[in-house]
Amino acid sequence: MKKRTYKIVVLSDLNNVTDRMLKNTVKFAKIIHGEITIFNIKRPTEIVDIDNQLSAMRSINTEHSAIDRQLSELIAPISKSQEIDIKYSFVFGNIKDEISNYIKEHSPDIIVLGRRKYKPLSFIGDGITEFVLETFDGPVLIASGEHDLEPGEKLSFGVLNDSGHSMNLEFAVDLMSHVLKPIKSFKFVKNSNASKNKTLSQNKEVIEYVFEYSDGAINSLSKYISKNKVDLLYLRRVRNGSDDERVLKLSDIGHIINKTSASVLVSGK
Repeated sequence: MKKRTYKIVVLSDLNNVTDRMLKNTVKFAKIIHGEITIFNIKRPTEIVDIDNQLSAMRSINTEHSAIDRQLSELIAPISKSQEIDIKYSFVFGNIKDEISNYIKEHSPDIIVLGRRKYKPLSFIGDGITEFVLETFDGPVLIASGEHDLEPGEKLSFGVLNDSGHSMNLEFAVDLMSHVLKPIKSFKFVKNSNASKNKTLSQNKEVIEYVFEYSDGAINSLSKYISKNKVDLLYLRRVRNGSDDERVLKLSDIGHIINKTSASVLVSGK
């Protein structure tokens, strides 16, 4: 039976897509049998003088050529070295509107966002990360620009508030076949009597770490993720009206994304 090919779109403003981040996306795409398209969006107000229509058209044409060249120069060496075709397209327009239009028109299976070291996601000022998580029903990958996922090597895999066996992912089987054992399982508990940052259980399949849910819990979590050299952390996304304690709030997901340098995979709804 022929495997399904998953459509992966990388949302870009050319500031959040680095060579390393794109290579990590390629690694992920090869694991799950995905095809990659980079979709770059830029506001017209960033490049044009709205009071002069002729000047505006010249600026857009110049920027169009510049973006095309930048994307081509970024993609070509990675596409060649990794032996994978990477497509790209770009538009000038309102970022949220263009993302919504792209999702409706192309129905991607996975959206990828990048980030900068020690800074919020490059789109964060516009609430784009939250917008994508609220608007898009599928999985969202925050690809690290700091750690390399080496082709051919298995991933050091972590899960938060989940066993890893009930992942809401169509490609879970493919992903888990490329994961190192034991899996690192991190769990927040609200019981004030629970021991903080305690290794609860350990076997050949899973090592579980338990954290008391508090203001500093996510900071502690990020330290353990780094200590365990986790390449990819899986999070379950919030569902409206859910009382499942394993499901994280959107604000918690955003905090975790910004605190850890590992790639973060947020489940679909």
